Amino acid sequence: MSDQIDDKTRTELEAAAFRRLIGHLRERTDVQNIDMMNLAGFCRNCLSNWYREAAEEKGIDLSKEASREIVYGMPFDEWKAKYQREATPEQQAAFAESHRDHH
Repeated sequence: MSDQIDDKTRTELEAAAFRRLIGHLRERTDVQNIDMMNLAGFCRNCLSNWYREAAEEKGIDLSKEASREIVYGMPFDEWKAKYQREATPEQQAAFAESHRDHH
C-alpha cells in the first residue's frame, strides 16, 4: 500500500503525524522529558534538535530557542517553570543506566 503513496503525499502525511505528536506532547505536560528519555530514548528536546537540524539542512538558520518554542508551544524557560519537576533519584538512576554507553 505504501508504494501507492507519492512523495508529496507521504511528506504531507508525515507532517500531519508530526503535528499531531507535537500537539499531544503539548497537552501531556504531566509527561516529563526524563521519563520519555528513559522509556523511549528521546524527548521534546530531541524533537526540537531534529527540527533545527532539518532546517539547517535546508539552509534555514533556526536557533535552539526557536526550535524548542516550536515543539513546546512556548519559550522553553516558561515551559520549565510551569511544568518541569525535579527528577526523582529513581528517574536519575534509570537515566544513568539507560545512557551508560552514550557519552
